Amino acid sequence: MLDNIQFTVPQAIVLWGIPLLFAITVHEVAHGWVANKLGDPTARILGRLTLNPLKHIDLFGTIILPALTIWLGGIIFGWAKPVPITWRNLRHKRRDIALVAFAGPFANFLMVFIWAAVAKLGITLEAHHITQGVVFEAMGKIGIYVNALLMILNLLPIQPLDGGRVVSSLLPGRWSYYFDKLEPYGLIILLVLIMFGVLGMLLTGPVETFVTVIKHVYGI
Repeated sequence: MLDNIQFTVPQAIVLWGIPLLFAITVHEVAHGWVANKLGDPTARILGRLTLNPLKHIDLFGTIILPALTIWLGGIIFGWAKPVPITWRNLRHKRRDIALVAFAGPFANFLMVFIWAAVAKLGITLEAHHITQGVVFEAMGKIGIYVNALLMILNLLPIQPLDGGRVVSSLLPGRWSYYFDKLEPYGLIILLVLIMFGVLGMLLTGPVETFVTVIKHVYGI
C-alpha cells in the first residue's frame, strides 16, 4: 500500500529516525537492566537505564557510521553508546555475560511485535479513511525491518557483537580466550564484509524471511 506514497526527505527522516532511535535505545537499556538484575548496578548508578535516546546516542556510531555504511553497502550498521557493565560484579560471570549480551537482540525481537501492532493500527485507520493511518503503517513497517535487522545482525558470532559475546561465554576456557583475541579486529571485519556486500548477503535472507512471517501473522 505504501509503494504509491511518496514522503519528503524530512518526513522520511522522521519515519526512519523514530524506530531506529527506539531500537538502539531499548537494546542498550535491556543490556543494563539484565546486568542490574544479575548483580551489576553500574548502568543504573550512572543513569543509563533510561529510554531517553540522548543518553545513548554516539555521534559516530549512531549517525555517521550508519549513513556511511548505507552509502557503501546499502545496509544499516552502527551502534549506540554502550551501556557500561562491570562484568566482575555479575554473580555467575560466564552464564550472566551470555544473558546480558542476549538481552539486546531479544529486546529488538519484542519490539518487532510492537511495531507490527503499530502498522496494523495504521492499516485499520486507513480502512476507516483516517489519513494519519498512513504514517502509522509506514513507521510500523520500518520499525519491523529495523528491529529485525538489528536483532539478526547482533546475533552474528563476531566480537564485539552480542552474538560474539554469547559464543565466547559458551566456549571452553582456552577457546574462549583465543576467540576474545579477535575482538579488536571485529569492527574491521564487519566493515570489510559490508564493503564487499558479504554482510548484506548474510543478512538479507534471514531478515526478509522473518519480516515476511511477522507481516503474515499480523495481516499487514
